[in-house]
Amino acid sequence: MTLRVAVGQAEPAVADIATNVGLAADLTARAGAQGARLLVLPEAFLTGYHPDAFDAVVAGGSPTHRDLDGPLLAPLREACADSGCTVLVSTPLVTDDGRLRLAMVRVDPEGRGAAVYAKQHVDRSERAWFSPGDPAPVVLAIQGVRVGLAICYDTRFPEHAAAAARAGAEVYAVSAAYLEGSTRGREVSLPARALDHGMYVVAAAALGPTGTVGATGGSCVLDPEGRELATLGAEPGIAVAEVDLDALAEVRSRQTMHADRML
Repeated sequence: MTLRVAVGQAEPAVADIATNVGLAADLTARAGAQGARLLVLPEAFLTGYHPDAFDAVVAGGSPTHRDLDGPLLAPLREACADSGCTVLVSTPLVTDDGRLRLAMVRVDPEGRGAAVYAKQHVDRSERAWFSPGDPAPVVLAIQGVRVGLAICYDTRFPEHAAAAARAGAEVYAVSAAYLEGSTRGREVSLPARALDHGMYVVAAAALGPTGTVGATGGSCVLDPEGRELATLGAEPGIAVAEVDLDALAEVRSRQTMHADRML
């Protein structure tokens, strides 16, 4: 069984959710035209990963969980329905307990939007705005493939990916923002998470200003041994690759680190 997956990146407009929903819809249409059935987009894509955007959402400009089936995401829901592609897109979101979190939203081909994950490991630079999410792993079934969810800093903690793998994840989907001077974490952590657990990694990385330095892009799809299947540089675009569950099973039969884990 295979699933064609895509990562997308573009420079979002700071604090302009309507414009960024349109960008997400365009990337969805492009991914769907290449046969992708899952598209992952970067961290805080709907607002931009920027202090001004985060200040704006704290001041009342954040979507809430009630907005996800309303007009705000209508262009993206339509693009998903037209393309047959499920999208995982990150945004600041007021969740049902009233707290502001860095969330991941799933929009499916039936046109439904739902908050499915909130960033567990909130970086110190983000704590002025965001609360951490529930520590339980989240694994979704998408087109018959089990997809574990992560947002950026989560991937630096090996136990996060381990929990997703124990919950059955075959793919580790990551929304991220890697800033200039901090890309080493991406270069080391993502291949390690793939190799540790025999999981595909599908990681979308932000572009554009972040208030101090720029976000570097570098979205990628890695195979279960950490090798690049598809990658983007610092330019907008999408990259597409195949997740092959037969190949995954073969890797896991040879690389048994996850099965051998004692803790």
